Parts: sequence; C-alpha cells; structure tokens
Amino acid sequence: MTDLRIGIIGVGLMGADHAERVVHQTSGARLVAVSDPDSARASALADRLGVRTIDDPLALIADDEVDAVIVASPGFAHAEQLHACLDHGKPVLCEKPLTMDAESSLRVVEAEHKLGRSLIQVGFMRRFDPEYAELKKLLDSGDLGRTLLLHNVHRNKTVPETFRSEMIVRDSLVHEVDVTRWLFGEEITRITVHAPTPTSLVANGALDPQFAVFELANGAIADVEVFVNFQVGYEVRCEAVGELGSATIGLGSGVLTRAAGHWGGAVPDDFRQRFALAYDIEVQRWVDAAKRGEIDGPSAWDGYAAAAVCTAGVESLTTGRPIEVEMARRGDVLPSVQP
Repeated sequence: MTDLRIGIIGVGLMGADHAERVVHQTSGARLVAVSDPDSARASALADRLGVRTIDDPLALIADDEVDAVIVASPGFAHAEQLHACLDHGKPVLCEKPLTMDAESSLRVVEAEHKLGRSLIQVGFMRRFDPEYAELKKLLDSGDLGRTLLLHNVHRNKTVPETFRSEMIVRDSLVHEVDVTRWLFGEEITRITVHAPTPTSLVANGALDPQFAVFELANGAIADVEVFVNFQVGYEVRCEAVGELGSATIGLGSGVLTRAAGHWGGAVPDDFRQRFALAYDIEVQRWVDAAKRGEIDGPSAWDGYAAAAVCTAGVESLTTGRPIEVEMARRGDVLPSVQP
C-alpha cells in the first residue's frame, strides 16, 4: 500500500514535533507539505525535512498531493480548517481543542455526520499513553469494583504570558475532561472551577493554579488541579478510587538515584517528553486507520463533548458558580448512534 501523504498546518511546538515524528518514526506515511503564518519558521522546517511550504492552510488542505492533514494550528483557526478538510474528504488529526466553543464544535460534528463517514480524530493523546491505557483496562475489568472518584494533577513548568486564564480551561484542563469521560464511560454534567490565590510568579494576572470539580451522570466525582506555571517541570498524575481499591499512574518510572546526600529522579520539562510514546502510538494508529478509511481514537463527538464541558468551565471560572453542562443528545445529532 502506498504511503499516506500528510500535510501539517501549524508548525509551532506541537506541529514541528509531529513533523519530525512523521518523517522519522511513522511507517506508511510521508510528510509532503507544511503551513504556518510564520513563513520563516515554516520554511526553515520544510528545508530541513525536504518538504514543501504552502502559505495558505486552506490551499494545503485542497492540494492534490495531500491525502490527510494534521491540524496543529491555534484553536481559533480549527473550525474553518476542519470544515475545509470535510469539504475535501480528507482525514484529519486535530490537536485539541476541536474548536473554541461548544456551538462551533457541534457544527463540525453535524457536518461530518452528513458525509456519512468519520474523518476527524481529536488529539487527546493520553488515551494512547501505556499507563492510561493500563488504567482504563483495570477499571473496565471491575477488579476494583465501581469507580467512584478520580483525582488528577496537571502541572506545566511555565507557559507564555499570553496563556490567559480561560486558556487554562480550554487548552490544559480539556485533557482531564476527556480522560474523565473516557475512564468512567460517562458524560460530565456539571463543572465547578475554583480560582485559589494565584501564584505571584506570573505578572499577567492569570488565575493560576485552578481547581476543578466534575460531576458525572452516574454520580461519580472527579477533581483536577491545573497549575501551568509550576516552575519545577511537567507533571501529570491520575488516581482512580474504586469500591475495592485504588490505582495511581504518573508517579514516574525513571531511574531513582541516591548520591551526594540526595535522592530523586528527573521531572520532564514539557509534555513532549512525558507523552512522547503516546504521541508516537497516536499518530501511527491514526495513519493506519486513515489508510483503511477509518479513525482509531477520540472522535469529533468526543471533541464536542470536551468543548461543552470547557465552555461551562470558563463560565464557572468567571462567575465562581457550579455550571450545568449543556449538551445535545447524541442520538439526536447522530441518529445512527445510541444516545
């Protein structure tokens, strides 16, 4: 079978990482073009990897030599680019968020459904992380009884000053939204986002850290600490508490050293190190599925559900109140799928 010819839109930190991944690690795929508003950045990457640059992202999507697209552009550009991918019938791996709000995300879901085939996979890479996958398997087995609680920690070393308070919800907390839905197999019905005393180490007035509580349709509860200017490094942990026991992931599996009167291990600088294997697995499975005419991971509906929760989360952050999550019934939007 011939290689899947891939174009990447957005070659910042994530897009450039995906470009290297496609070129050097992904089988059955070939990077052919990149696009980015920063033409110098796009050209430097394209020259190094031996691919074309296409200034207009919509032109990249329409290009006859591009079979599939990775969208790693800022979230505000996703809606237009996703609709273009659907119009041209091209499989797309879209980095989170699907779009910036629930309403536009639902329009994407509806447009894809009208095509009669699934083309959009959302980049919730934690589902592909071996530790998360093992936790999901354990919870589904029933060995711990019913899962009652989920505790999450999500910390970044630093983020740019332009990373505003609501972006912490839409771009960071969104991962825990998807993880919670996936591990429980239930929708989140209410969210409360608390803003404790913010760190003094950011000058832009960002409400950081944040603490969120999710209430699920089955009565379970999940909590999340998100701290994006933690200074130490990138840290993601998750503990599931069941009727018969608990399970924790993200404690670190590197070498523990004892030397010079100290003991400890390394904390990764950013998400690319912590979830490198998850990204590798995600992209490979997306490529393999796209060549079969399928997706193999979080769907457009999953992206919409996460956007709906985050839309409510931003309102909760602003008002300080619990906010009910407003979602369309799945069976109404996707009649061929059970609600």
